[in-house]
Amino acid sequence: MEMNLVEIRKKGIEALNNALGPVGMVRFLHQFETGAGDYTKDRDLWLKDYHFDSIVDEMKKKSRNNFQFPN
Repeated sequence: MEMNLVEIRKKGIEALNNALGPVGMVRFLHQFETGAGDYTKDRDLWLKDYHFDSIVDEMKKKSRNNFQFPN
């Protein structure tokens, strides 16, 4: 008897839970989380107000060891 994808997933979760316990199963599954969305597009939206020169200026202000950035 051939199982469909829903049945395979259910059996796999059951096997992981039996072998690793609930916490181990979750930790194992988190290794394979692929996420969603388009990171490159999202990053551009998140960082739209940040520019390289302003970031370098802020780093210079916060530098504790007076490191000199090359010009």
